[in-house]
Amino acid sequence: DAGAVKGVRIGDMGVARDGSHKPGYTEGIDILAPITVLGEGCRGSISKQLIARYKLDADSDPQTYGIGLKELWQVPPGRVEPGKIVHTLGWPLDPATYGGSFLYHLDKDRIAIGFVAGLDYIDAEFKPFEAFQQLKNHPLIKPLLEGGEILSAGARALIEGGYQSLPKAEMPGAMLIGDSAGLMNVPKIKGTHQAMRSGMLAAEHIAATGTSTGWDARLRGSVVMKELRKVRNIRPGFHKGLWLGLANAGWETATAGLSPWTLKNHADHAALKKISEYESPDRDWIERSLPPRDRLASVYFAATEHDEDQPIHLHVAEPDICVTRCTVEYNNPCTRFCPAGVYEMVDDAAGRRLQINAANCVHCKTCDIKDPYQIINWVTPEGGSGPNYQNL
Repeated sequence: DAGAVKGVRIGDMGVARDGSHKPGYTEGIDILAPITVLGEGCRGSISKQLIARYKLDADSDPQTYGIGLKELWQVPPGRVEPGKIVHTLGWPLDPATYGGSFLYHLDKDRIAIGFVAGLDYIDAEFKPFEAFQQLKNHPLIKPLLEGGEILSAGARALIEGGYQSLPKAEMPGAMLIGDSAGLMNVPKIKGTHQAMRSGMLAAEHIAATGTSTGWDARLRGSVVMKELRKVRNIRPGFHKGLWLGLANAGWETATAGLSPWTLKNHADHAALKKISEYESPDRDWIERSLPPRDRLASVYFAATEHDEDQPIHLHVAEPDICVTRCTVEYNNPCTRFCPAGVYEMVDDAAGRRLQINAANCVHCKTCDIKDPYQIINWVTPEGGSGPNYQNL
């Protein structure tokens, strides 16, 4: 009645796809607390609702994101140099698309390789998963992986808005920490330390005050915010392309972020251009021989599992848009930006329709972010469902 957060509700178990209760149905319980601390990670489903409900982002820039794809490989002996780190940018991305890759040499003849593309890309035909597979077949990378095998794979959105996109981190009865607030340091591709810092600071604040009031000011006055301020202009500097972005990043690094200006972020879903307005660049696709064969094969390595007979956790508010406006204007980009093949346009006797293969979902949240009409809402599936990432 007071309009404050008073806890969380655990989801019901044993609900069938049609909404009926199966024999093992168990009603979710309410966990009540004086203060709820939300550390859900990037694009947390509860955090998203509360940011909108309390208008916590009213005075900040729109949040911006990237999609990260990662694989862990077991390779033949003798190829790995434990501790070696390789970062790349550019190919197979065009100069208008922000992103790059990382390659970590681990112990036990293992290599972790990943690819990140900014979700503010403008090309509706762009396929992040395909670009990642293209990267692996580069002449300098393919020899490392050839003859090896994938141990695990996955995908997840990264929150990249930083300083100027940070929403107010407090509300009545609750607080935001970590990537729920958007504390990742983009140039470092690192957010774990910021999550830990903000979590410890939140614990100190609660112990000292017993309330969420004052948390936003305390967070903004801490070393967490100081770090974000130093790098605030690097990510938005790439909105004008790779070369201007690199020049700006060099300047911001050399001056430790002391520029007297702060560049703006924009909403990722609004960046996508209609297919009639933009001609996709020649991406110089090369023949790929390394696994996985396709997105469905990659889903296997994510060990994702959902009970098929549960409500679909990907809600499309206006499905008619998918077969009308979206087909004409953007050629259904959900069939390309999803790394797990969840969204599929099907033409059958009943006509054209969107088919949602929810069991494939690896919980990356890309669809919730990049859909140009913002009609896709990712909600939590039944507890325990989803990917089971191993050593990622």
